Amino acid sequence: MAKAAKPRGAASGAAGPRPPSHQAFGGPIMVGGIHRMPLSKAVRAGDWVFVSGITAIDQFGAVLNAGIEGQTQRVMEVIRALMEEAGCTLAHVVKTTVWLEDPRDFWSFNKVYGQFFPGTPPARSVVRSELMLDCKVEVEALAYDPK
Repeated sequence: MAKAAKPRGAASGAAGPRPPSHQAFGGPIMVGGIHRMPLSKAVRAGDWVFVSGITAIDQFGAVLNAGIEGQTQRVMEVIRALMEEAGCTLAHVVKTTVWLEDPRDFWSFNKVYGQFFPGTPPARSVVRSELMLDCKVEVEALAYDPK
């Protein structure tokens, strides 16, 4: 009996190498210096750069011991560095999604965030959420850079 052909694009069950049109940036995300998270900090796919939710943690997964302004500064510096690594700038960012642990931090967050987008800022959503780590803010970004 002949095997049925696998539909085009069907998963093989094992994750193979990424297609050449996808490139990951930023190195691994570690939690507690031990656990490698199964995600990329940023991925470029053609003209688009997708940045995962970034929090104020160091390379060992320790949360920056700072208030909302210090944590926002760190998060935005990491996003800027990821954009540069992907061949973009913050001016290429078209959308961000922000999670704040405490809605009372909104204006202090805005003050720092705005310094990173002095021209036309990207579209943005901000929601209050209990975050997975003991962080005050998490920011995800989407950039468009036609090559």
